[in-house]
Amino acid sequence: MSSTRSIRRTALLTGVTVITGALVLSACGGDGDGDGGDEAKPASNTTRQITDALGRKVTVPSAPGKVVTLSEPTLDAALALGVEPVGTTAGRGQKSVSTYLADKAKNAQVVASIAEPDLEKLAALQPDLILLDETTGSKRSVDKLQSIAPTVVTAKLNEDWKKAFTDTADALNKAADAKKWLADFDSEVAATKGQLGDNAGKSVSVIRWQDGAPSVVGKGDGVVGSTLKALGATRPKDQQGASVGHSEPVSLEKLDTIDADWMFFGTLGDKADGDKAYAEARKVANFGKLKAEQAKHVVTVEGSAWNSSGGPLSAEIVLGDIKAALAG
Repeated sequence: MSSTRSIRRTALLTGVTVITGALVLSACGGDGDGDGGDEAKPASNTTRQITDALGRKVTVPSAPGKVVTLSEPTLDAALALGVEPVGTTAGRGQKSVSTYLADKAKNAQVVASIAEPDLEKLAALQPDLILLDETTGSKRSVDKLQSIAPTVVTAKLNEDWKKAFTDTADALNKAADAKKWLADFDSEVAATKGQLGDNAGKSVSVIRWQDGAPSVVGKGDGVVGSTLKALGATRPKDQQGASVGHSEPVSLEKLDTIDADWMFFGTLGDKADGDKAYAEARKVANFGKLKAEQAKHVVTVEGSAWNSSGGPLSAEIVLGDIKAALAG
């Protein structure tokens, strides 16, 4: 196959034989057996076996040196544990890594989008461990990824973010570190709840502004929803329960449904992009009638963290933003 020849040319240029790259690309013409067999041999001399979220038994290196993360949560989790991947995914709606993770992942090569991985670029990195979950389209390529390196699906779709973090940590052999991180986070949540004062129990709306209109985000028990719930905040009626998708568009004719005592407002980008969108929203008819706007309780945030699929670093940012606004 031409793509196989391309991988081999890359290997020759780098002076390394990328056998796994040839394997994955030769598999493009056939159907995977679906059982995760024919694992690539881990680069580490010491290995351990774990069972992933799909029930697959995967042999992984005990101390992985070249990790690729193909979803926002696995990238977030790895970075929180001090592991900078050699390859990763672009953020949701972005061409590069999510802005809230950009500084920590500055050396990671983007080898995937939310929709799919670039198998050729990924294989050229010669990873010894690949991590992903069901928040990304890469989940459809597990068999091909497994031919490149041991591949672990750390979480099912809509999995509790803390469990997803713990399972990602286990794949990296850093379960104890994750346990400590979560204990510290829960302590900070409890402390913040005790500092809310008059804002205790207030209603909170979480909005992403895109294409001139709002969308509701942060419903359910993800990073945003679970953190607000733990703090005792309430949500507007239309922001209660599980989400039917990652975001739910709201008609400009129904702006009143997004109103609350407080509103956290952003985009898919950074805070500067959120500030720009907020200036646009304030020009929209009836936005000025929202009580959050009238009370100057609209808080622009690093939207890439609030809109990500979730992880410990995004949770840390979300909690920090809430604390600064409601407990400040």
